Amino acid sequence: MSGHSHWAGIKYKKAAIDAKRGRMWSKLARMIIVAAKASGGDPAANLSLRYAIDKAKAANMPKDTIEKAIKKGTGEIEGASYEEVLYEGYGPAGVAIMVEALTDNRNRTTPEIKRLFERHGGSLGASGCVNWMFSKKGLITVNTAEAGEEQLLEIALNAGADDMQNTGEVYEITCDPAAYEKLKERLQEKEIPTEVAEISMVPQSTVPVNDDKTAKKIISLM
Repeated sequence: MSGHSHWAGIKYKKAAIDAKRGRMWSKLARMIIVAAKASGGDPAANLSLRYAIDKAKAANMPKDTIEKAIKKGTGEIEGASYEEVLYEGYGPAGVAIMVEALTDNRNRTTPEIKRLFERHGGSLGASGCVNWMFSKKGLITVNTAEAGEEQLLEIALNAGADDMQNTGEVYEITCDPAAYEKLKERLQEKEIPTEVAEISMVPQSTVPVNDDKTAKKIISLM
């Protein structure tokens, strides 16, 4: 009986992992479709597509699934039409929040986002209400155990990075999106692994939330 229970537990865990991976692959496929639709199916000439493909490969998405998503984006094969949408709003204590989403139905997605904000003590704002507080940047993090600070700083600056911060656990490197690929390639050449590598909306300044209850509400919304 215990053997049966152990096997049932393994099957349950595997099903949960498979479901999580499936959701991630679906999200990444939509990113690829949108990028290919916007600027073509050649990753060498389409930075957004190259970035989406890199993320898909990092998530172990099969090559044929990636190629199929590209063809859906370019219209070579039929598929749902997705668009990238940006929402702005405020969380608990007035924390500025930007939400990037992919949707095949904006009229359905907008009310859902609004409900999520309100359910967790926030509010969906008008376009432009918090956008000015963020900058689009390449963001790369490296575990402090993987590289020396001086070595990494030299590589980052030579590749066009804007800034590098030591948080104690990781080095956070930010750069202009145009320098993102070069920076990532330089780190790969030096065999320095990254924990995060993405194009992101980075806040121009941050303020600590000292109240535990408010912090939990913000985390719940995020």
